[in-house]
This record gives sequence, structure tokens and C-alpha cells, in this order.
Amino acid sequence: MLIARSMQEAHLYMDLHPCFCGAEEFGREQRLEDHDGALVAVYEGVCPQCGRTRSFEFRMADELPPAPPEFGGPEPSRIIDPGEFMWIGDRMSTESGLRLLNTPLDEHREVRPATAYAIAAFEEIAKFLPPGADRIPEDRFTSERGREVYAKNPGRFTREEISDDLERKRSILTNIDRFSPPPG
Repeated sequence: MLIARSMQEAHLYMDLHPCFCGAEEFGREQRLEDHDGALVAVYEGVCPQCGRTRSFEFRMADELPPAPPEFGGPEPSRIIDPGEFMWIGDRMSTESGLRLLNTPLDEHREVRPATAYAIAAFEEIAKFLPPGADRIPEDRFTSERGREVYAKNPGRFTREEISDDLERKRSILTNIDRFSPPPG
């Protein structure tokens, strides 16, 4: 069974695994169940494209989940690899960047959640770095998408590059807070 550290991580996993017909999204109903003392989150819904019922079960990790947008505690994900986190972080960063470029400074606050989500994805990548290692080992890339992202640019998975990416993303968030403070 899949083990998720948070509901946020479970939702991202489902987003990364489209239906057999290719549709990526589906309306999800959620329920929590007790399976021999383990908390299990069950998500079910119907694919809007082909009508197939989709179902996912996640055993929730024993530790207290972090607040969104974070995906989990200090340990790396067991269901999403570093390449997938890079893919989603890049995608959200690009979307956020385009919105920031095309909105007035006082409206940048609206882009803050997407920017924070991208940062959370990049923070997850760093968790795959073994202590003292300068890069994430290739065998940590277990999904097809993750291996493709790694193959395109393995240099992005060095400690230095991950740190630089995080620093840039965090400075964008700081600027959002500075130029577009929350109302009130």
C-alpha cells in the first residue's frame, strides 16, 4: 500500500498518475478508514473523460502531518521521487513567474500560494540528498517522469543547485510579501 506523509502528498501523487485514458483530474471523494490500527485515506471518483472509477488508498504516516503547502517531515517521500518534485516545482514556478510578470505589484499576493507550493516541492528534492553527498543518487529516480527529468539535466540535482534554486524561490516569496503585503 502507498504510504503518504500528508494529504497534500497524497493529492500530488494522484495528480501525477492520470487515468488509463490520459485524463489527469477527477472529482475525488475522500474517507478515512481504520485498517488494523493504521489510518488509511481512501480517495474515489469517476474519470470525467472515460467514466472509469478511480480509486487510491494511502496508509497515512504515523507522524503528525505538516501544514500545507509542505508535503512531509524530514524524511523523503516514499511515493514521489525527486524528479517528479522537480517537475512540479518547475511547472508551478513558471506559472507563478508568468503571473507575477503580468500583474501589478499590489496583486502579487494572489500568486503567493502557488509560489509557496513550488518552494515546498523544491524542499522535498533536498530530502533525497544523502548526508555528506554532493548529489542525489540516480537510483532515487524511480518513476518514468522522474528519470526523464533527471536525464535532461542531472546537474540540477546537486546539493549546490538545489540550494541555489531554493534561495531564488524564497527570495521571490520574500519580494511578494514586501511589495504586496496581506490586506489589513
